[in-house]
Amino acid sequence: MSLSDGIRLHWRAVGQGPPMVACNGVGVSTFFYRHLVEHYADRFTVLLWDYRGHGRSEVPSDPEHADLTIERTAADAIELMDRLDLTSPAVFVGHSMGCQVILEVALRHPERVAALVPMFGTVGRPLDTFFDLPNSRAGFDFVQRLNRMGGRSGRRWTLPLTAMPAAFRVAGWIGAIDAGRAPRRDIEAYLDHLQTMDTRVFLRMVEQIADHDLEPRLGEVTAPTLVVAGDADRFTPLHRSQAMAAAIEGAELLVLPGGSHAAIVEQPDVIHAVMDEFLARRLSPARGPRGRPRRAQGSAQSRGKRSPVAAR
Repeated sequence: MSLSDGIRLHWRAVGQGPPMVACNGVGVSTFFYRHLVEHYADRFTVLLWDYRGHGRSEVPSDPEHADLTIERTAADAIELMDRLDLTSPAVFVGHSMGCQVILEVALRHPERVAALVPMFGTVGRPLDTFFDLPNSRAGFDFVQRLNRMGGRSGRRWTLPLTAMPAAFRVAGWIGAIDAGRAPRRDIEAYLDHLQTMDTRVFLRMVEQIADHDLEPRLGEVTAPTLVVAGDADRFTPLHRSQAMAAAIEGAELLVLPGGSHAAIVEQPDVIHAVMDEFLARRLSPARGPRGRPRRAQGSAQSRGKRSPVAAR
């Protein structure tokens, strides 16, 4: 589908019912949401889509200077929904960078949001806490310089580990995934996608999201929110998810024991069980627009909020 500026985005809508919009992490396509689709397609219209330069979406003509900001990506999500006539308030699910995207949508278009489920991501400046290393931003800037020095062949400097036969084991060794739980099918799909996408798109998007920060505005979020985190997530340390949940009024927090940044495919059954209970309770029309939520059962922790979804 072509957007108003001419860029073509790939999308797929599965199921029927009120909309559920899935927003990916940077460098990721829709494959991480296959469990979400399997679980929710009988109750929701699940919208899967690829960001600019990702998956089957068009690569911008000038990747090194393209607008790949969170603001642009959030606007793309809303325009795509409008073009598909998905105008009812939607449940927005975001993984990793997708958390920033759905929070941006919630602040810009609160009337379009029925609920938020940010998973394994932060509210902004993700490189500042990447692996909780003080020099992670400087390391990225160095890689970005190498890539630009190498021009179109710069990818040989930036993504060599993804092509290694041992990449799955390396990811487990550094804590990027839980190798005992992560399905090889999903992780290999991610590694394959990184190999095929334009490195300039990946690095440009990371460069632009690195300075995006919604933390000062989290108090303005009015949608019911379930924050999902892993206590072994090295990319987004647990304290970032805890801070997000604490700053959004009425937000609830689910912490997955042993959950890595890829726990969206490592522990989907646990996530969906808690999501089911959260959505049934927080989106129930009988609950009223301002009713207080019950304390969630199991591992979810709650603190108040609103809004039923309407059918498509």
